[in-house]
Amino acid sequence: MDLELRHLKLVRAVNTHGSLTRAGTELHLTQSALSHQLRDIEQRLGSSLFLRVGKRMVLTPAGGHLLRSADDVLTEIERTEEAIRRLAGAGAGVMRISTECYTCYHWLPSLLKAFRRAHPRVEIQVVAKATEHPLPYLLDGRLDVAIVSDPVRDRRLTTRRLFDDEMVVIVEPRHPLATRRYVRAEDFAHETLLIYPPKEESTIYQEVLVPAGVKPAELQQIELTEAIIELVKAGLGIAVLARWAVAPYVKAGALCALPLTRRGFRRVWSAATLKNMARVPFVRDFIDLVAKHPPFTAGG
Repeated sequence: MDLELRHLKLVRAVNTHGSLTRAGTELHLTQSALSHQLRDIEQRLGSSLFLRVGKRMVLTPAGGHLLRSADDVLTEIERTEEAIRRLAGAGAGVMRISTECYTCYHWLPSLLKAFRRAHPRVEIQVVAKATEHPLPYLLDGRLDVAIVSDPVRDRRLTTRRLFDDEMVVIVEPRHPLATRRYVRAEDFAHETLLIYPPKEESTIYQEVLVPAGVKPAELQQIELTEAIIELVKAGLGIAVLARWAVAPYVKAGALCALPLTRRGFRRVWSAATLKNMARVPFVRDFIDLVAKHPPFTAGG
């Protein structure tokens, strides 16, 4: 194999700094040594990787192709090294988590509090901005654990089933649908439906309404669960949320919760991680904790 890690680091550093001198400072090598390495790899590959434009070195097409591969390889190695350091850290480290649903942030705090008592040396970071697309964050090394309901088909990731929950249609008690045994997809055609944005990634919209060829009379996209619930209570629309998330309002008589379709609609939740991260003890402990305390038993 002609390529070595030092060559990948060289290409990345020269591209970043635009000169051998500054790249050499980063890599702790002299300009002469770096020039020798660059000539060596260019001879091995039979192609120039950089051109000198004025005082700056710029990538050739071949160099750009190698840089893309270098970024992928070096990022994966850096992630692996970090995971190994965590394994050797006697329970110390950082765990970055996110979920695929805003509602989940209502029950996670109680679990995080219990986890922190068991792992006081682990810093927990909730990456809320990854909520809409947690899997790319995992693959980019910006996230350690994602709690997801969509299927995970990327072989670079590993998953563990956690729990399943029921999605129900919520309406205010005087709504015409409140007396139904269940709500059909066709019933949404005359309603204002409140969903989380974007609608293209709404499970209910894409898996229930689109296949049935149904469009709500009006669609409002709202990020906050509390806002959705308050609008439904005011009779300004209907929504589909997890039964556990609306249980207190149903018990208080402020909302009615109805099955979605005759068969009902359930989601299966899993914890997704990179394979090397799944072996970190405190990550395993966190996933175990979530599996043992799903939201409908964790005070959610």
